Amino acid sequence: MKPEPIFEALEAGNLRQAHKVCLSPRGRLLSQQRARELATLPHLVLLCGHYEGVDQRVLDAMDEELSIGDYVLSNGVVAAMVVIDAVVRLLPGALGNEESTVSESFSDGLLEYPQYTRPAEFRGRAVPEVLLKGNHAEIGRWRRTEAVARTETMRPDLYAQVAPAIEAEKRRTARAPRTRARRSHTSSSQDEP
Repeated sequence: MKPEPIFEALEAGNLRQAHKVCLSPRGRLLSQQRARELATLPHLVLLCGHYEGVDQRVLDAMDEELSIGDYVLSNGVVAAMVVIDAVVRLLPGALGNEESTVSESFSDGLLEYPQYTRPAEFRGRAVPEVLLKGNHAEIGRWRRTEAVARTETMRPDLYAQVAPAIEAEKRRTARAPRTRARRSHTSSSQDEP
């Protein structure tokens, strides 16, 4: 792609101060962390290459090259759509619930735990019992255990990156003293321990 129309578009749109990204298979690999960083920028311009690529003088004017994976597409439009979706969903108000992006795949280096819906049993396969009891602490532990196991099995490359932290967490948990929950008293204050 020739440099003139690209530079003219950037100048006509007064986009010199925007963060400029060229989608390219040779760029830095898009990650959840990078999507979070891009979501904080006030202005983002995505350049979608086509044909044999983009004139190097254009690439020299870009802030970065970004790739969505180790493969080649016929143009950068699909890659730009992936970046847009990954970034926009992280903007405040985009999902309706700000917590939605906290416990999903890659947010803490792990794949997300398995999801279950109703009915509790379907074609002989049941939802894990722990999810039906309503104990949020137990559910949280189950989700964490499942996320770790799923990551280790399905994405050993990711697991290798978080394994030291997981092992340290296991050691801390094993050393932590077990505390019993205090019983709730609804009678007079003199019944309090």
